[in-house]
Amino acid sequence: MHRGKRGNPASFRFPYPPLLHTIITMTQPQPTSQNEPADAEATAAALGRIPSGLFVVTWRARENEADATDRAMLASWIMQGGFVPPLITIAVGATRDLLAAIDQCTPFVVNVLGESQRSLVGRFGKPAGPGEDPFAGLAVDRSPSGAAVIPDAIAWLECQAVTQAGGSGGQMGDHVIILARVLAAGTGPEQPPLVHVRKNGLRY
Repeated sequence: MHRGKRGNPASFRFPYPPLLHTIITMTQPQPTSQNEPADAEATAAALGRIPSGLFVVTWRARENEADATDRAMLASWIMQGGFVPPLITIAVGATRDLLAAIDQCTPFVVNVLGESQRSLVGRFGKPAGPGEDPFAGLAVDRSPSGAAVIPDAIAWLECQAVTQAGGSGGQMGDHVIILARVLAAGTGPEQPPLVHVRKNGLRY
């Protein structure tokens, strides 16, 4: 078993072999005007009332085998996507660096934030610049693949993408939907997850 430095999270790995990384071929997107809701104000209010968690997704970006750097991003559109094998889905903005790592079959870790970790939202809400360490001054543990696990996160899941769809604009949307298999996981302190809703569901 993998155990963090603090010995707190229990962790386990799933015995499933990795699937081939595939991309679903979709139809050509339609003009943007066809994708606008009939009542944008009502749609924004309704979407904003869908509750979501807050998560810090981490991975190791590799220029080559000997050179890897920590990367992180704040995410909210993550949910369970299957039982056997255990799967999650995550919606990623089409311009985010995580997609390049996924294209290289790089595993990533979803850190599930608890209510006591609200201060981390601001820290990871803005991506770190080139050469910046997103975890400067913050001690981290490591997943089996070496990605950062945030101490005191209420849970973490190391995942490998198996397929993706969307993100081409138009009807295909401005986010890429990733389906990923859970390879390893662990739990932390017992506390409620950090959940939020938005006044306007058509923007962050």
